[in-house]
Amino acid sequence: MPRLEIADDGFRLDDRPFRIVSGALHYFRVHPEQWADRLHKARLLGLNTVETYVPWNLHAPRPGEFRMDAGLDLPRFLDLAAAEGLHVLLRPGPYICAEWEGGGLPSWLLAEEDIVLRSRDPRFLRAVDAYLCALLPPLHRHLGGNGGPILAVQLENEYGAHGDDTAYLAELAALLRRHGADVPLFTCDQPADLARGGLDGVLATANFGSRTTAGLAALRAHQPTGPLMCSEFWIGWFDRWGGIHTRRDPADAAAELDTLLAAGASVNIYMFHGGTNFGFTNGANDKGTYRPTVTSYDYDSLLDEAGDPTPKYAAFREVIARHAPVPDAPVPPAAPKAAHGAVELPYTAGLLTQADALGTPEKAGRPLTMEELGQSFGFVLYETELTEPGPALLHAERVHDRAQVFVDGQPVGVLERENHEHALAFTVPRPGATLTVLVENQGRVNYGAALHDRKGLLGRVTVDGHAPAVWHSRALPLDRLDTLTFRPTGSPEVGPAFHRGTFTVAGPADTYLHLDGWTKGLAWINGFPLGRYWSRGPQTALYVPAPVLRDGENQLTVLELHAATGRHVHLRDHPALGATEE
Repeated sequence: MPRLEIADDGFRLDDRPFRIVSGALHYFRVHPEQWADRLHKARLLGLNTVETYVPWNLHAPRPGEFRMDAGLDLPRFLDLAAAEGLHVLLRPGPYICAEWEGGGLPSWLLAEEDIVLRSRDPRFLRAVDAYLCALLPPLHRHLGGNGGPILAVQLENEYGAHGDDTAYLAELAALLRRHGADVPLFTCDQPADLARGGLDGVLATANFGSRTTAGLAALRAHQPTGPLMCSEFWIGWFDRWGGIHTRRDPADAAAELDTLLAAGASVNIYMFHGGTNFGFTNGANDKGTYRPTVTSYDYDSLLDEAGDPTPKYAAFREVIARHAPVPDAPVPPAAPKAAHGAVELPYTAGLLTQADALGTPEKAGRPLTMEELGQSFGFVLYETELTEPGPALLHAERVHDRAQVFVDGQPVGVLERENHEHALAFTVPRPGATLTVLVENQGRVNYGAALHDRKGLLGRVTVDGHAPAVWHSRALPLDRLDTLTFRPTGSPEVGPAFHRGTFTVAGPADTYLHLDGWTKGLAWINGFPLGRYWSRGPQTALYVPAPVLRDGENQLTVLELHAATGRHVHLRDHPALGATEE
């Protein structure tokens, strides 16, 4: 594939005028066996390019490690894009936002409490250097100058909304070049932040989803020559727990796209296909109140969470056809969905009673954070001894993010960061009773001033005004469940518990796990982490990709943190993303 050039009058490819018509498709939010299907549907829409972020935190789960396998096999994704005839815009961060856990920044950066993220802090830049050194060399053959699909690489991400240190951006640009990114670089910012987020010699692009004419005018005022491009043309939005499912009228979004393309601008549609925040990977926002993002990243996109074309897909295809070539092929039909009915979960394993099988405690004079424990995702289990019987008051300076409190294994209450809760009263039944606090990381903040988001019990923790002298802190990443011992369910389990059962499939197809009557927790099928559920909604069912299933017997595990009204769940052929109005 030829090399992209930035000219005063626009993009050029192979010395010919070129317009980028792109859509966002994050490989890490889609099962790898479904990449080819999603890329094919991108080309049928009329796209000539796809865009993807790169999640540093997944590729580098620990310092000195780097993964590029299975669902993180970015070279394979790029090969599939090239085979489909699609170019690629690569957005490696290091910060990506993306409503993704920590904005893609690895949690282990926060082991040093005073580190300054997204800055010239030498500790941060050394880590970024190591990341790009691991990421970029395997991608050299995929760069446009080497005949690959990557047209351009983004520098940082909406930096103007965070800071204005041009020297920091220059350092990042130098690192990208040093590690082989010899294609054009670009920045992206919302129109009001263009001046703060730009770097001389690097193409500036704008992000918006409405008021298209004004957005393009702001970009042209900031950058008098060169291509006009909207790098994030927002056509939907993400959902948060306790909110509603966000929808946008297809005709309204398509009209804005028509205005943008009629102006001669290039575009990256955000999102073409949103996918899923599998496992613990959702992010959160905190503008004074902590708001975690749901598991589904459907985003009201052109393809829904299961990869099926939506009415918005048809509307956008019609608009694109007015301005660019669109393949002469019908819109792909929806893939078949399966309804397997009720699945009984007759086996149980208590989380508190089997904590030793899930993690090893560390003794200290205070609760240790997840980052101090070398942990990114999951839960931390804290324990200390209560010496005095009678009424007691637990006070936690900061709970990040949701703490379930137990005394001698009996639940006594919950403290939620979202509700700004810090204190809980209970009765201690005997001298030497055990205080247990199970803290869930509900997603690190991915945008704004609260980005430096450590997890667990932070700050001073007291009982009746006194800090216990000894705490045991146990990391529970829940990345392996094969150490648990399940028994037939008898009387209801008190406290968090894993519930397991099997079901049979003949010919795997996409399906949806509905958890009617369950309260809060996570689910796995055949060890694959589907993500979080919560009766708070709006989402009340989890998407199950067909490749997760296998012919014959399949295993389903549900971690319920509170209680359920029964011991069965349902696999149905339709999603449940929630109400669109309060």
